Amino acid sequence: MEKPLPAENHNNKIGNTRIIPLTRRIIVIFIISILITSFASNYINLAFNRAEHIKMMKELLVKDLKEVYDFINSQYEIYQFSKDNPDSFSSTIQSLESNAVRQMKNKKSVTMGILIKDERRGLIVFQASHIPKLDVFDDQTALIRILQQEAKGIREGALSFYIRGEEYYGVYKFFPKWNTYLIRAEEMNEFSQSSRRIFRNVALIIGLITLACALVGTYYIRHITRFIDQITGAILKMTETQQMNLINLDGATNDNITFMGMAFNSLSSSINNLLSIFKRFVNQDVAAQAYQEKMVRLEGDRKELAILFSDIKSFTTMTETLGTDIINILNLYYQRAIRAIFQRNGLIGSIVGDAVLAVFGVKIGEGEDSTNKSYQAVWAGYEIQKAARTLRLEMKKRRDDIFKIKGALTEDEERIYQAVLVEVGVGIDGGTVFYGNIGSYERMTNTVIGDNVNFASRLEGLTRIYKVPIICSEYIKDDIEQNLAEKYFYFLELDTVQVKGKTISKKIFWPIPLRALDENLKADLIKFEESLALYYKGKWQEAHECFKELRLPMVDEFINRTRSGQVPNNWSGTWTIGTK
Repeated sequence: MEKPLPAENHNNKIGNTRIIPLTRRIIVIFIISILITSFASNYINLAFNRAEHIKMMKELLVKDLKEVYDFINSQYEIYQFSKDNPDSFSSTIQSLESNAVRQMKNKKSVTMGILIKDERRGLIVFQASHIPKLDVFDDQTALIRILQQEAKGIREGALSFYIRGEEYYGVYKFFPKWNTYLIRAEEMNEFSQSSRRIFRNVALIIGLITLACALVGTYYIRHITRFIDQITGAILKMTETQQMNLINLDGATNDNITFMGMAFNSLSSSINNLLSIFKRFVNQDVAAQAYQEKMVRLEGDRKELAILFSDIKSFTTMTETLGTDIINILNLYYQRAIRAIFQRNGLIGSIVGDAVLAVFGVKIGEGEDSTNKSYQAVWAGYEIQKAARTLRLEMKKRRDDIFKIKGALTEDEERIYQAVLVEVGVGIDGGTVFYGNIGSYERMTNTVIGDNVNFASRLEGLTRIYKVPIICSEYIKDDIEQNLAEKYFYFLELDTVQVKGKTISKKIFWPIPLRALDENLKADLIKFEESLALYYKGKWQEAHECFKELRLPMVDEFINRTRSGQVPNNWSGTWTIGTK
């Protein structure tokens, strides 16, 4: 199972699109909702209260106007007794203004009497206020309204008007003795100042409460939705690495977010299982291309690769003896052989029954040794031989265990034992080949095509003739010797052959690990090379005697060839192989 990814905070982009955390959106919406609700409620409350305030102001203005009216009426009676005095009218006006000013609590409150000449202007009879005195009352809209109401027989009421650009609200009443309209009014901004101050204070309180709620809400929302960040962070990391993994949900609560994470983990496991199954049927480079590019195309390239071909010897006899049980033996062998190929950075070109075709050079490993495809192919060949040898030892141990119990094997048991002793041959060649996908979009396969592939197969067949585990071409020999500073193999030239279907001859070699060489083997190899030189020169009788002295596996073939001592006509040192 994949290791769950740890929690990570990401402030990242996918393409040019910035990823905005969900918690941030929730918090922003939460704060905006609180502010809108609070301010709307406060504004509505202020609007209702303002209406009540205006109603109360009107009642107070009416009360003040009544007092002014009564005071003017009394002053008018006094004025009637002293009107012969030239200063009596001005004294009366001063008395009125002084009395009216005492009623005013605000700086811009005003009480006045106006004599309306026409709808364009009214003369100021008196003005009690803390603001500069007016010469005329010139708010034509207010004058017209008063005259319209007067035409209807209404000489008192409420009124809005402007003084020097400032809005006033007040009440008026006609004083017939002086043919004057008395007005008591308050400036609206000054009157609403207390309401605005209350609104501002409430807004500040709302802001502080909202901030506190936002901080607390942020903490709890982030705590509740913490696994959203963990899930998105893990998914972003998977996007960057192009790998499906599990999300760490340790400590998660049983909510929808956790369920979403569990669902993703289930999907991730399913995809990884499918990918693992997919990789078993295709090469790793094909699986990687399909995973990254989301498709596999019908395409290929010419590549310089090393080709390994391995085949099980006497497979037909094994199949006749074991029947369908041969599948079990094949699986035991392939499990080890394919692992050996993968460990050497090889890819499986195809598996056909008892034969395996592998390529090296498509997937490059690390280090000097791993970068050389031919070196990897030869070592993979020996690992395949080791896998077959280990399987034979296991079969021998089972035979010995049965022999200890029963004392002997039946004829059928002995025949089965011989059948399960897997022996393989390995042929290796290299060069430029076609590597890619062929077929159709309904069914395609990854393959490698070229003469080098065919020659690797022929080299494997020659292991039956020369009785050595691995035979490679001169290309493999040169690639290793020329590109690796250190020597790892002793390449023994086996022969120069012309395989069936080809018109040119090629030298073939047995790559022997240097660590496997001892003094006796070295001496035999030198003698074989001397004998082979006589063989090439057509001195078969001398060569025959030399071959007979050797204990190498391939000498039986040369002893048989040179037994007669007669060299074929037109001998060039090339032996023609008549079978595949």
